[in-house]
Amino acid sequence: MERISEFKKVTAERFREDFLSVFTDKTAAEADAAYNSIKLPARATRGSAGYDFFSTADIELKPGETVKIPTGIRAEMREGWVLMIFPRSSLGFKYKLMLNNTVGIIDSDYFYSDNEGHIFIKIINDNNEGKTVNIEKGTAFAQGIFLPFGITEDDCAEGERNGGFGSTDKAR
Repeated sequence: MERISEFKKVTAERFREDFLSVFTDKTAAEADAAYNSIKLPARATRGSAGYDFFSTADIELKPGETVKIPTGIRAEMREGWVLMIFPRSSLGFKYKLMLNNTVGIIDSDYFYSDNEGHIFIKIINDNNEGKTVNIEKGTAFAQGIFLPFGITEDDCAEGERNGGFGSTDKAR
């Protein structure tokens, strides 16, 4: 297998700002404690394709509720590769937990963005059986898979990214 990427933590300052913007009931001390306990994504077994992403907070999602989780993680990868984010299979199967955007796409140039390439994962409890999903801090809730991609023969993209969701539209 080809080694094409490295996971890194965003800075403590970036994480604190992003964490507190999502979890408005938390304190700076709680944000710092969450930062200090961040685990880099990891594969569970030699045969695993997905790198598990771990929650930075205790989450309770009732049916129909969503939450945007700041992971504290960024991915530096070679050009020509993409990191695709999916929910953990077991959570999707048991609870119909889904990503709000169905699949997250992390481009290689996102690492250099103004927000340090901080990966957020927004999930929704989309079940119709009345099941509440509880995700404990430090528990794997999503997985990322690196895939190579191709471009067209006549591709001439020269824009540069400076942001997260929707920023590539502004680069054209």
